[in-house]
Amino acid sequence: MSLSVKHLLGIRELTRQDIELIFTTADQFKEVLQRPIKKVPTLRDTTIVNVFFENSTRTRISFELAEKRLGADVVNFSASGSSVSKGETLIDTVNNILSMKVDMVVMRHSATGAPHFLSKHINVPIVNAGDGINEHPTQALLDAFSIRERLGSVEGKKIAICGDIMHSRVALSNIYCLKKLGAEVTVVGPPTLIPKHIAQALDVNVSYNIREALEWADVANVLRIQLERQNMPLFSSLREYSLAYGVNRKLLDSLKKDIVIMHPGPINRGVELSSDVADSGQSIILDQVENGVATRMAVLYLLGRNEKEPATAK
Repeated sequence: MSLSVKHLLGIRELTRQDIELIFTTADQFKEVLQRPIKKVPTLRDTTIVNVFFENSTRTRISFELAEKRLGADVVNFSASGSSVSKGETLIDTVNNILSMKVDMVVMRHSATGAPHFLSKHINVPIVNAGDGINEHPTQALLDAFSIRERLGSVEGKKIAICGDIMHSRVALSNIYCLKKLGAEVTVVGPPTLIPKHIAQALDVNVSYNIREALEWADVANVLRIQLERQNMPLFSSLREYSLAYGVNRKLLDSLKKDIVIMHPGPINRGVELSSDVADSGQSIILDQVENGVATRMAVLYLLGRNEKEPATAK
């Protein structure tokens, strides 16, 4: 079996069968990661370049580790200190990299649609590691994989995505992925941080009450407030936000059930999530980190195993 797509640009382009194939493959790679020797030669003689035009720690390290676990040769490219700072265009930058006979590109960019633009100009697989406020597909895949691992299935589960929905590419990709897998989704946060018409556009529930959302949910995926993407104040203060929408131990203890707590990281402890919740037995945040490597191994393997065309510009 193989994926129905050449690139992983977003969850929207994947079928449910694609997602389930990625999960099945990730199961196998997670078993590999438990071995004393945590490497397999499935992408030996494959060169992957990580092109990050935006700051990243967790995602970049996770991809690099996944690539090395698969036996690939890895090249890391950062926009800072490169010719990009001198005015070089995106397509020129990538074509120069491809002239070095690279077989796959993993790219993060601050501009929405940058990986889609690139896919129209080069003929090697591209993995979107986050583009603007659009999508972050591998984060959604590892989140759904983690839910499946903890609860046995995603289908029929109630997932609350909490916080800055307006500026979160994680939220959008999660909604697409969870809906494709048969989950019910509620987004919850201040009205200023939830896009208008999201309920109709994406077939999700909308709540402005964190307690009601958590009482409904089986899983709460708590998102970071992305102040760097906000052009104007959208709530009074971080303290006020924490009091109204922060997930803390007192709030969870007041619920009539235990729910699973997730966070894509990095956590603003004491703002959207308190430390005693982030480090509790209900939290699967560290499982998400571990599953990120296995899930990205699966994506890279499935995209790269049959891709041996020469790397040239279209």
